[in-house]
Amino acid sequence: MRTNMTDAERKLWHELRAHRLMKLGFRRQYPIRNYIVDFACPARRLIVEIDGSQHAEQMAAYDRTRTGALEADGWTVLRFWNDDVLKDIDNVCQHIVTIACPEDSDDRT
Repeated sequence: MRTNMTDAERKLWHELRAHRLMKLGFRRQYPIRNYIVDFACPARRLIVEIDGSQHAEQMAAYDRTRTGALEADGWTVLRFWNDDVLKDIDNVCQHIVTIACPEDSDDRT
């Protein structure tokens, strides 16, 4: 587990923590199977991963395997690039809400 968050993780965590996003309960650095995911909402079986450029090349195969294993266990895995979070946090949050709460996705609180 990492103790220091990236700027993108810190920005997203500010939106997710303390049930700020549609009252969804997210956990940071949450263990699932043999993995530690960036953010998880256990009640909705939703995982949010924030990826830097190393995931485009070096980690791509590992990420596919990991995502497949988590999805096979019934989790939905969303991946966002660091730049998406840093430059367009509103749309990132809206996408999370759309997946987690499709019935409420028009009213983010």
